[in-house]
Amino acid sequence: MDGRLVLGGAPLGQPGDVGPRLRAAMASADVLAVEDTRRLHRLASDLEVSLTGRIVTFHESVERARLPGLLAALAEGQTVLLLTDAGMPSVSDPGYTLVRAAIEAGILVTSVPGPSAVTTALAVSGLPCDRFCFEGFLPRRGGERRSRLAGLADERRTMVFFESPHRLADALRDAASAFGSDRPAAVCRELTKTHEEIRRGPLAELAEWAADGVRGEITLVVAGAVAAPVALSTEELAAAVAAEEAAGATRKDAIRAVVVRTGLPRRTVYDAVVTSKPSPSAP
Repeated sequence: MDGRLVLGGAPLGQPGDVGPRLRAAMASADVLAVEDTRRLHRLASDLEVSLTGRIVTFHESVERARLPGLLAALAEGQTVLLLTDAGMPSVSDPGYTLVRAAIEAGILVTSVPGPSAVTTALAVSGLPCDRFCFEGFLPRRGGERRSRLAGLADERRTMVFFESPHRLADALRDAASAFGSDRPAAVCRELTKTHEEIRRGPLAELAEWAADGVRGEITLVVAGAVAAPVALSTEELAAAVAAEEAAGATRKDAIRAVVVRTGLPRRTVYDAVVTSKPSPSAP
């Protein structure tokens, strides 16, 4: 039989979030590559799962050293289950090097999907979720962090970051400086756990709150930049809508397209269209 690498989504904090597929994968895997063996045994105990496979550590400091042995197990037809402490492997967690090596070796890579702090925080943040980007951990050094944030100042999508609780206040202050003190954000602390806390507000206000010290796992969600409105005359706005209509758009869709392109309020564009209509001829 061909071996396969299975990426397992571990719970963020509540074992009850684990579905039957991950339980079965944990019980049947030939090899369990895990970030923390203590967490694995605690999770197995909570889920009442008996582990029969060989357990090997797979964290940042040993990731590359473990590759030959894990690839050999996969080549022999064994199933390797990769579990990190929480969420999906490879997402700011160990796993990417193993996934790439397995793919290059022609090994089947699949998953038992589970919770993700990225999408969970995004969903509860109250910020736009239709388009977003994940930026992982910000640099630890202040200068590098400020440079990274400055490069994101014009990012229109909602941004999601992981951050250490010890650096959160500094990161929020730097974000307020780069994005503006009033930029909406949400600090999601200890997601799904007993002491879960979601703090929403402007970056400067959140930085002031975090200055007193914060504990736990942190996911930071920051609203994207708002496009500066384009200055167009009434005639130019009406012409832009007319051009959209000439291309086949309905009046409603044409107005929406111009609103998105210019950043102007819908009422402004609509009024421009109405104002530009020729007056009916006098009887």
